[in-house]
Amino acid sequence: MGRKVTVATCCLNQWALDFEGNCERILRSIEEAKAHGAKYRLGPELEICGYGCADHFYESDTLLHSFQVLRNLLESPVTQDIICDVGMPIMHHNVRYNCRVLFLNRKILLIRPKMLMANHGNYREVRWFSPWNKLRQVEEYFLPRMIQEVTGQDTVPFGDCVLSTKDTCIGTEICAELWNPDSPHIQMGRDGVEIFTNSSASHHELRKADQRVNLIKAATTKSGGIYLYANQRGCDGDRVYYDGCAMVAINGDVVAQGAQFSLDDVEVITATLDLEDVRSYRGELCQPQLESDFKPCHRVKVDFSLSGCDDVYLPTHQPIEWHFHTPEEEISLGPACWLWDYLRRSGQAGFLLPLSGGVDSSSTACIVHCMCVQLCRAVEGGNSRVLEDVRRVVGDESYHPQDPKELCARVFTTCYMASENSSEDTRNRARDLANQVGSTHMNINIDVAVKGILGIFSAVTGRWPQFRASGGSARENLALQNVQARVRMVLAYLFAQLSLWARGRPGGLLVLGSANVDESLTGYFTKYDCSSADINPIGGISKTDLKRFLLHCAERLQLTALRSILAAPPTAELEPLTDGRVSQTDEADMGMTYSELSVIGRLRKISKCGPFSMFCKLIHTWKDALSPSEVAQKVKRFFRMYSVNRHKMTTVTPSYHAESYSPDDNRFDLRPFLYNASWSWQFRCIDDQVTQMAANTAKR
Repeated sequence: MGRKVTVATCCLNQWALDFEGNCERILRSIEEAKAHGAKYRLGPELEICGYGCADHFYESDTLLHSFQVLRNLLESPVTQDIICDVGMPIMHHNVRYNCRVLFLNRKILLIRPKMLMANHGNYREVRWFSPWNKLRQVEEYFLPRMIQEVTGQDTVPFGDCVLSTKDTCIGTEICAELWNPDSPHIQMGRDGVEIFTNSSASHHELRKADQRVNLIKAATTKSGGIYLYANQRGCDGDRVYYDGCAMVAINGDVVAQGAQFSLDDVEVITATLDLEDVRSYRGELCQPQLESDFKPCHRVKVDFSLSGCDDVYLPTHQPIEWHFHTPEEEISLGPACWLWDYLRRSGQAGFLLPLSGGVDSSSTACIVHCMCVQLCRAVEGGNSRVLEDVRRVVGDESYHPQDPKELCARVFTTCYMASENSSEDTRNRARDLANQVGSTHMNINIDVAVKGILGIFSAVTGRWPQFRASGGSARENLALQNVQARVRMVLAYLFAQLSLWARGRPGGLLVLGSANVDESLTGYFTKYDCSSADINPIGGISKTDLKRFLLHCAERLQLTALRSILAAPPTAELEPLTDGRVSQTDEADMGMTYSELSVIGRLRKISKCGPFSMFCKLIHTWKDALSPSEVAQKVKRFFRMYSVNRHKMTTVTPSYHAESYSPDDNRFDLRPFLYNASWSWQFRCIDDQVTQMAANTAKR
């Protein structure tokens, strides 16, 4: 009958500027799509060069190598008899665009530039690309000579156009265009486009996946149609993790979905759908186009069909229920996959983590253990590429991982760095957790190094600083804490470089950090202490979520040592013990609880609140627990800490982006790092409001 179409979308673990690997993964995805009978294959945004090239997009080499890869794709027999939709940067009239290139049988059909750019949060697309602002307009693009030699074409259509096959019409959206209130699919659908495609490079954030799914379902609920969504997967060289979720939807229902988190470099999702279902759906809902100024889509025609003649017995995909991970599951999967990508692509032999026995470092340890669990499952499932990478990392070509604990022992080293201020409780908690996750564990005493450094200071100045508990000043107390913390960083890097050498194994270890997003927000950590590392898998995750994650690990992975860690008060253990017990706690030092800090962090970043507007919101949020004057003190204390310590964010370890209120200074949260920490005008406004509220209360 010629009305059923089989289409394919995919997730690819591309790597910025890895043209060789990117090309190979694209070809594999096309090969898989064809093997499943697809006549159209959609790939992620900028898949040829990788989305995260950043300022490398300025380089002519990036454009040149992208066209070289495109030529390889055009010439490959793998790409014959299927419409291939690939992403790459293209310069047209000396302006750089983020483009989709659609080709079939060695001919380029059209080039569609991105029209609505992502320019918020982690995204800075207008730094490198210009949007195509010419609605419904198409120009001629003169192909480079290397492409002309293959296609025999001098020019191809470039602009806002759609592809019209013999049996249907296909329209393109690119990533952020779906999220825009004026999405292209709206007008395309009203002009008869039946298949919408979206090529994305959408990163993971906790609790975000449902937004993406709901947008795609809504796009086809309003006016019908088929929607294909492709996304990048993995760490392509930066702080974000692209979390897949390739899917196909029709008339508001998802009929095929890919994994959100996976170690597979290539995942292809295919679906067979009936175009008559779209036409029947629209026949009742859609009215004729009545606007006088309506501009129809520019159609590029191709002599090709997505459907076959004899498809009566071809079954179509039916609606499915999407399974969303809990935040705890997301933490166990996303950061673990990100760590694995970083490890295998860095060429190092494993990780080293200073394990303190607290919630944060224990969370990092559990994420590494979750990584090993996923690796063993992937190998058991027959993933030969994961097995090849594992063998290369551990330096054993015959190794076959089966037990996550045994794999942890090979790739994960932990160390407890004790001082005279450390308690037996934290030492035991660190040891017990290391035994349960399987890491190679060491106990290190740092007192000799600390006293040596203080001895140098004393020899020069003739003074020996004291802790507050021994009569010292606040300056002495803080400096003594900082010395301990910074010695731990130096020793962590020493052991990361040489511990495998001492064991007779090749390679070095990546140092893992373990400062959470709330500590980064207030600066409650020592600059250049163990928060300074190579990478940090929990730097974008709140303390509240980390505690829930540890409880999840205790229950699901039988890591029972985590229960005592969760029951203990968070502490830095940098001040002297009292009767052998911890006297210093994080929340007492900060003057607020971690749950309060999480609320404040969301107001600062997500709600765009300064001190005064934050106070005005919190007097209602916290009215049952705090008076207006107490709320004012909390807000003022936070902004003093935040502004005094903001400079620390300029050197903070690259962290996995997982939270929408992250204070990451690199790209996500751009702020000054030298503030007037008195906030005199802002705080006076708060004080005036407190006074007025007190006066109003007294009158009642």
